[in-house]
Amino acid sequence: MLQYSRILRLKEEGFSLRSIASSTGNSRQKVTEVIERAEKKRLSGPLDEEMDDKWLEDFLFPEKALENSGRQPLKFDYIHDELAKPNVTLTLLHHEYEAECRMNNKIPYSYRSFLRHYSNYAAKYKATMRIRRKPGEIIEVDWAGSTAFILDRDTGEKVKAYVFVATLPCSQLSYAEASLSMNLSSWITAHNHMYEYFGGTTQIIIPDNLKASVTKHTLQELVLNPTYREMADHYKTVVMPARVGAPKDKPSVEGAVGVISTWIIAALRNTHCFSIDELNHEIQKKLKEFNNRSFTRKHGSRFSAFEEEEKFALSPLPSKSYKMSVWKTAKVRPDYHVSIESMFYSVPYEYINRQIEIRITENLIEAYFNHMRIASHKRLYGKFGQFSTNPDHMPDNHRIYIEQNPENAKEWAKGIGENTLAVIGYLLEHSQNEKLALKSIFSLKKTEQRYSKYEIERACKMILSMTPRPSVKAVQTLLLNNKKSDTEQELNRKIEKRESKYGFTRGDAYYGGRDNNE
Repeated sequence: MLQYSRILRLKEEGFSLRSIASSTGNSRQKVTEVIERAEKKRLSGPLDEEMDDKWLEDFLFPEKALENSGRQPLKFDYIHDELAKPNVTLTLLHHEYEAECRMNNKIPYSYRSFLRHYSNYAAKYKATMRIRRKPGEIIEVDWAGSTAFILDRDTGEKVKAYVFVATLPCSQLSYAEASLSMNLSSWITAHNHMYEYFGGTTQIIIPDNLKASVTKHTLQELVLNPTYREMADHYKTVVMPARVGAPKDKPSVEGAVGVISTWIIAALRNTHCFSIDELNHEIQKKLKEFNNRSFTRKHGSRFSAFEEEEKFALSPLPSKSYKMSVWKTAKVRPDYHVSIESMFYSVPYEYINRQIEIRITENLIEAYFNHMRIASHKRLYGKFGQFSTNPDHMPDNHRIYIEQNPENAKEWAKGIGENTLAVIGYLLEHSQNEKLALKSIFSLKKTEQRYSKYEIERACKMILSMTPRPSVKAVQTLLLNNKKSDTEQELNRKIEKRESKYGFTRGDAYYGGRDNNE
């Protein structure tokens, strides 16, 4: 047997590979293999007394124990690493192993023996066993059944604090946080802090059927809380709630709840905290102790198992944590606004009297109809009754009225003609006040719905030739009279044109040179 302990001790003392090989009588290639395998398994000195050469051989080269059986050796490290990949199972790996044995003319292990040998290896040398749970695949979340408490500074009364618990089933790393309620805001906040603690996200999150996470869950239909669904989309994870009345769907967090109730909640029973922040500070200290406690039946702790065998598999966090939003339904009022917390926000007037969904965040109000966003506004704060109105949401006649000011009036008149501009200029200059002038101009602008620009400009030119003090009423009268006159002229032209088709027909007497009067 190789002198594994001596090789590792000489390496620890700084001897070169050549010196170690010469001292132990092994090749440099073999010495290098032993040292590399020890580094990969993070084995460093000083070694304990029970770590003799036999123990080290079993630890560093577990496949050697199977070499004398005459069967194809199992590559345990390869199997363990492959099981971390998505959709890779022991059944698939055993099938590939059998194919390799046929190519090498070796006898393969049966699937049951293959499974037993890997399980023994993982239980002895690895912090996690990847048969049922893959790293980075699932987070299980729940509220603990037991509650903590804080003290009211004024009355000394105990105030309940509810403890949120999350667990990664593969490494069993857990997170805990206290909150004064179990409402949606506390639920989302705890999730944000949980993801920051783990430093990444998983493919799936499994909650219980709380109102904060699930609106409806039956065999036929699953409806998630809109805010919770939005949070999951933000972290690019999929929500798969546990079945109603089926705690075995999330056994890891159920077990963690019991352990955390003992090692954190019960451990803090004599600790007096006067705020939720103080309580969470104490919880974090106990949580650190809990996650770093050594496993009783295998090497390492929850934290070391996470660092070595699960952290690499987590998906990266988004650049910003999820911002809390609330969804409500609202009916669009006849003035094409919706009321949100006594503030009013416009939507396109086509949605009047329709039910729409409203997404409310700290700084934004968004309106959706059939999952399509139709409006967004900066959220209003302060005095109740404020309006946020987008002119694009108004009917045309409303928008024209709202946009009335001297500059817009002159700009409109320029687009019609110089005579119209002269009329508008006179109205703005000589009216009793600007508001009355703009009201008159608005009436004139509305005539554009019935008359062309040419007709408006012609009427303004005619009124200016008649009087130095034009009025909108006079222009409107001219427009009407001109319209009637144009209609009559057009009718007369049509009659003349029709009659011109029937002229006098000269007979044979005319062309024969005879005069009928003779």
